[in-house]
Amino acid sequence: MAANTISLSLSSNLAASKTLNSLQTRGLIPPPTIFFPLGSAKSQPGNLSLSSRFRVRASASQLINEPVNSMTSPTVVHVDLGNRSYPIYIGAGLLDQSQLLQRHVHGKRVLVVTNERVAPLYLDRTIDALTRGNPNVTVETVILPDGEKFKDMDTLMKVFDKAIESRLDRKCTFVALGGGVIGDMCGYAAASYLRGVNFIQIPTTVMAQVDSSVGGKTGINHRLGKNMIGAFYQPQCVLVDTDTLNTLPDREMASGLAEVIKYGLIRDAEFFEWQEKNIEALLARDPAALAYAIKRSCENKADVVSQDEKESGLRATLNLGHTFGHAIETGFGYGEWLHGEAVAAGTVMAVDMSYRLGWIDESIVERVDNILKRAKLPTTPPESMTVSMFKSIMAVDKKVADGLLRLILLKGPLGNCVFTGDYDREALDATLQAFSKS
Repeated sequence: MAANTISLSLSSNLAASKTLNSLQTRGLIPPPTIFFPLGSAKSQPGNLSLSSRFRVRASASQLINEPVNSMTSPTVVHVDLGNRSYPIYIGAGLLDQSQLLQRHVHGKRVLVVTNERVAPLYLDRTIDALTRGNPNVTVETVILPDGEKFKDMDTLMKVFDKAIESRLDRKCTFVALGGGVIGDMCGYAAASYLRGVNFIQIPTTVMAQVDSSVGGKTGINHRLGKNMIGAFYQPQCVLVDTDTLNTLPDREMASGLAEVIKYGLIRDAEFFEWQEKNIEALLARDPAALAYAIKRSCENKADVVSQDEKESGLRATLNLGHTFGHAIETGFGYGEWLHGEAVAAGTVMAVDMSYRLGWIDESIVERVDNILKRAKLPTTPPESMTVSMFKSIMAVDKKVADGLLRLILLKGPLGNCVFTGDYDREALDATLQAFSKS
């Protein structure tokens, strides 16, 4: 089934332009919004500039009213990494479209990695999608305990145990079926097993669908720091079946929205303005609203990853609020707060610090606080977090370089940010003291 993909570049020819105009005239697609992302060779975070390519997007106000048909072709967002490029398929009912998965399975053996919560809901459908009309493929499964506190080496070994016991070879494919924890662990296992085997992401949470499943960050936690052990390892594809969100608990739905909000703050002001108008629709799981938010989030993530796969600069900006948030998760205990909850509180702290530095105006502070509260997310860290806890944990953050803690902070108009270690330390101290005990 053909994919609904329309992509233009600065080298697009006149024929492509005429085709696009024809589609718009016939009402088959809405008029475009041209979005120029950050990150060209001459741009710096915080300065709006034209990149070497641009993407045409459907107008948010129109797309929100489009009906969702579970049997239509998926929307496809491409992650451009040369010979390691891959598609992100987005749509309802995609687990019932077996050809989407099967085209990315190149051997005869598959290992599906999932957890105790997701397995009863979607494991049988996933196995059916992998094997329907394809009797040569055999599927093994490993079901892990659910939760961030199990994202560790002991649990990871269960994946290796199953793979070795099943005598899986280098042509096998690992499939991550679940949220961010499963995706990170399965991806790291795939990167490590036999020094690298193919894997596929099937994210089932908002958090994973809009962020963690895209871009190849894989890994596990250490007791002294979150995601300190891992690898950059890209999947063969990401299959986002939006129907899986129907079974997502409300708390996890809200948690995932923290990452959606992030994209608007750091690089896509128009998207943030759309979120302000539609946050209640997202919480209510409006299918069109979710489809649009997932697509636009994935477009933002894919564009950044295509320019900076291994986080040498631009990609770090995707971690707005994460340095403070990871400190909360580590200090308060993995799994006590969901990742998005910690990121939400961390985002408020990063925005507060940005304001103290004089880099943003007060209206942005107020808008961030308002939208996070409407999304039912925390805007302050747990009371048990102290200044010394924040400082000791942040000192081993992955963004520390030569002993210098670098942070992602907002600077300038909405939609602009910087990744920097050049800031007044008194502003950081003041923010920590304002949000935590001495």
